[in-house]
Amino acid sequence: MDKSLAQITFEFNAAEEAATNPAEAIVVIVPEKVEKLEVTSSIIPATNKKQGSPRGRRSLKDIGLTSDLINIPEDEELFKKQYYPIGEVAAMFRENQSLIRYWETEFDILQPRKNRKGDRFFRPVDIKNLVMIYDLLRRRKFTIEGAKDYLKRNKNPEQKFAMIQSLEKIKTFFLELKATL
Repeated sequence: MDKSLAQITFEFNAAEEAATNPAEAIVVIVPEKVEKLEVTSSIIPATNKKQGSPRGRRSLKDIGLTSDLINIPEDEELFKKQYYPIGEVAAMFRENQSLIRYWETEFDILQPRKNRKGDRFFRPVDIKNLVMIYDLLRRRKFTIEGAKDYLKRNKNPEQKFAMIQSLEKIKTFFLELKATL
């Protein structure tokens, strides 16, 4: 069992390049002998880095850039429906459904209704609580434990959050007014 093995990889997705270069000679060095192989396609170096993959964690930079892009309707529009399915809620927050389900298990203030099948339906109050949790985790960069602690320590976090939201609306109004001057 003193034989050592060598591995050869080929890329077969370059059919156009094979038409321009009919044959290339590649030298493969195997211990104790040298062989020449005829290859009809060019070899492209393989990279292990996936580009633009939607899977896995997003970076903090990407999260920070998209934290202001949530699409929650105004209260009048939000309270027109009694229940929202988890797919619509995830689309509002531009997050995965699995993340919304995870937040439901971690935070006691989220109590969506479930039907017999197990589908989650969020009430407008739950969506308001999700907005507060999203703000703590994504915009203010709290950890999950820190957000839980913040919600337990503060007596009326909903009122403080509403005050912060109204101040941010005033700030955007003034910035728009400044831009028009």
